[in-house]
Amino acid sequence: MTRILVVDDDPRTAVSFARTLELKGYQVTTVSDAEAGLRAAAASNLAYDGMILDLRMPGVDGLALLRRLRNTPRYQNMPVVVVTGDYLIDDQTVTELGQLGAVVRFKPLWLDDLVEVARTFAGTPVA
Repeated sequence: MTRILVVDDDPRTAVSFARTLELKGYQVTTVSDAEAGLRAAAASNLAYDGMILDLRMPGVDGLALLRRLRNTPRYQNMPVVVVTGDYLIDDQTVTELGQLGAVVRFKPLWLDDLVEVARTFAGTPVA
């Protein structure tokens, strides 16, 4: 079973993503901030197969979480899709996200698109 970690400070988004993915047979863990995301990743007996990550969160943002996550051996190559409503991301951030192996998608992320993202965590690269 594909295990997905959703990190988003908007509880409605996290619940919506989780419910949709669970109905499609994915195992989903949701957390509401970057620190909780790092704790969930570290505490998991089994590594996650992919992460759906909000970029703009209070405190530690998604980019900082991704930097720290990539320093963890079992998550160096995990697929990460950054989902953000920020259409004005600066070029430096976009470049760094790419260098860290993340793909950026913009909200709203339609449910069919969300399921397609989850399918890529099972082995097909995100386009």
